[in-house]
Amino acid sequence: MKSHRYRITVQALDSSADRASVKFQFDHHDELFAIVDKVRRGSGYADDDAAALAVGLKLLNGVMLNHRNDPLFADVQPALRAFIGNLKARTATMDSDQGCDNIA
Repeated sequence: MKSHRYRITVQALDSSADRASVKFQFDHHDELFAIVDKVRRGSGYADDDAAALAVGLKLLNGVMLNHRNDPLFADVQPALRAFIGNLKARTATMDSDQGCDNIA
């Protein structure tokens, strides 16, 4: 399975923050930009909210998959799977309503 490598940078826009930024890299099997575009088109949320939702879910899900046997995630896994399924259903419905192709 092909892996995509990403760098995440979070910068404080407020000068009162203790740190200027947090940077890290991660690998994921999904092409993140296509997913962000799909969630932006199909979620009904503002672009920034949709991007934060898509990236946040992929980050959490990636860590959870890397540590799937960690009991910390035991309660979250079923709920997160259901949530992602619901989000996929919503974006597929809104994509088809808008005449957009479905990105798997």
